[in-house]
Amino acid sequence: MGHDHGPPSGAAGTLSGTFRSRLLWTIGISASITVIQVVGALLSGSLALLADAAHSLTDAVGVALALGAITLAQRAPTPRRTFGFYRVEIFSAVLNALLLVAIFIWVLWSAIGRFSEPVEVKGGLMFAVAVGGLAANLVGLWLLRDAKDQSLNLRGAYLEVLGDALGSVAVIVGGLIILLTGWQAADPIASIVIGLLIVPRAYGLLRDALHVLMEATPQDMDLAEVRRHLLEEPGVLAVHDLHGWTVTSGMPVLTAHVVVSDAALADGYGDLLGRLQRCVGDHFDVAHSTIQLEPEGHPETPGALHS
Repeated sequence: MGHDHGPPSGAAGTLSGTFRSRLLWTIGISASITVIQVVGALLSGSLALLADAAHSLTDAVGVALALGAITLAQRAPTPRRTFGFYRVEIFSAVLNALLLVAIFIWVLWSAIGRFSEPVEVKGGLMFAVAVGGLAANLVGLWLLRDAKDQSLNLRGAYLEVLGDALGSVAVIVGGLIILLTGWQAADPIASIVIGLLIVPRAYGLLRDALHVLMEATPQDMDLAEVRRHLLEEPGVLAVHDLHGWTVTSGMPVLTAHVVVSDAALADGYGDLLGRLQRCVGDHFDVAHSTIQLEPEGHPETPGALHS
């Protein structure tokens, strides 16, 4: 005995889809920054600019992954994929985080090499190109300012651009130091700063994505509170096998076995089930819930998971 709602129209794929045009603009900006920074790095000899270019490239790739995941998430569910392709957004976030980790390792390795084999860097050109990169990244941040709170995938895209903007600031500072003092070590130091800026963002994104993939309880869902609310409904005697997880950002799912009195069942199965689903929907914003009603004395399923 149970009831099921299909994937809601407000799921993360739809939410992210409203920002598709902004993501396209962000890809274009990041790709342009990459080309300009690579040219600037080759002309100036700056590793920091090249590191920032690599970071900008991961911005473009990461946002492109986000856009591709959003497009797939719009596809209708099938009998073999009953939740459609919503989970693709989470896989995209994981890949995004792994790209950031790879860039960090490359930047750190290259910067260490520069200390043992210094390269003369043209600080003025390095500074000018970094200022242009920062301006372009600020435009990208403005485009995604409302998107970051809508889904994990869009948050990853926003953090990519934010990190690249901070990286541009590091290059600007390094370029100024070289321009004013001639201290060439400022370039690999700026590169290391760019690498370190990547780490916390990659960690946070990967942590949140794995939380979803492990089907852990959503961070804003308190199962003890869910149980309490269900038990407060007239006729409910007990709640067991209570589970909550997330299909993708903005799409929490809940299942529960609810033991009810014989009198409550006699008064109307449909009415009671509707009240329970409205309870979890109204109080916990769960649009997709499966609730199994069980009469008093109903034998528990052997091996059932209890919570």
